[in-house]
Amino acid sequence: MKKVALVSPLRTAVGSFNNGLSTVSATELGANVMTACLQQSQLEPALIDQIYLGNVLQAGIGQNPARQAALKAGIPIDVPASTINTVCGSGLHAVALAYNSILAEQGSVLLAGGMESMSNAPYVLRNARNGYKLGNSELIDTVVTDGLTCPINKYHMGITAENIAGKYNISRLEQDEFAYGSQIKAIEAKNKQVFAEQIVPVMTKTKKASVWFSEDEHVRGDVSKEKLSNLKPAFKENGSVTAGNASGINDGAAAVLVMSEDKCKEHAVQPLAYIKGYSLVGVDPAYMGMGPVRAISSLLKDQGIPLDAIDLFEINEAFAAQALAVLKELGINPEKVNVNGGAIAIGHPVGASGARILVTLVHEMVRSSSRYGIASLCIGTGMGIAMLVENALI
Repeated sequence: MKKVALVSPLRTAVGSFNNGLSTVSATELGANVMTACLQQSQLEPALIDQIYLGNVLQAGIGQNPARQAALKAGIPIDVPASTINTVCGSGLHAVALAYNSILAEQGSVLLAGGMESMSNAPYVLRNARNGYKLGNSELIDTVVTDGLTCPINKYHMGITAENIAGKYNISRLEQDEFAYGSQIKAIEAKNKQVFAEQIVPVMTKTKKASVWFSEDEHVRGDVSKEKLSNLKPAFKENGSVTAGNASGINDGAAAVLVMSEDKCKEHAVQPLAYIKGYSLVGVDPAYMGMGPVRAISSLLKDQGIPLDAIDLFEINEAFAAQALAVLKELGINPEKVNVNGGAIAIGHPVGASGARILVTLVHEMVRSSSRYGIASLCIGTGMGIAMLVENALI
């Protein structure tokens, strides 16, 4: 079977809600990181066969955001681009589709990733088209309806985390301890400039000047266990899920060149990793956070690789309760997971997160000389995705 390589995996820094990246659109974020991928690889844009980009909050953005981003990045007009919406898994699913395209010989150089500006998601008036005869109307927040609400069970994603906490006996203390650990790891990584090689600076505008945005700003340098313990439950009376032990609402983008090994050799491009395979599965929407359990199990079975052979995991921290339950069910050593912090600390720009964790994983595998890594996410509506990658430098 063909070897499929990952080249120049890059991301923007992650912005907090309505903060550092809020003046930059999702398509501009996507264009920025795609341009950087091509510049770093020194490949001509005309070599690209296809583009897949994840994007979830699409209301008001315009037709095919991936195509918009591609043209802004200077990709030739004859290169097609497709927008992928698999909720939290969109960015990783986009990479998986690029992988499939190469295996099917429908291309040899693809750009894939994800982009999201949750800060710019609009409010909508559902009945405005037909008019209002009398009374008040409700503004619908598309961040909540399109990004954070289960359309099957009609409740917030936070309730799915409460469901998991109850079923798997995950206490509030365990969740807060996990969240604290995520923040501490991210603070240490940030202070040591661990993310520097994977982050592409983005020019942003303030009222006074234009500035370069180049550091994850959702990481809480003032975090403490006491502060986390004092937060009120966010989704359920007497619940255990809080704003502190859940992921953020964020902005960001990530992308990677997905290439055949032959094409890498032809253009003297050094890949950082090879995709070994991936798994996309369905689970009960009420417990959507358990998607990585089935996805990782299925992936390892297909690849014939034991769990303990995996050196590093990036498992998206949608909620501490969900992440803890996944680790317990699979029996994963926590020391192998999100070693530089996860989405609770770094943030969760929904359509970009799948690509973001893959970028972070590959760079950490290179940095630590780790052979195998898995990136995995739970997905709203009840799904899970996981991808196995192998270090190309060892």
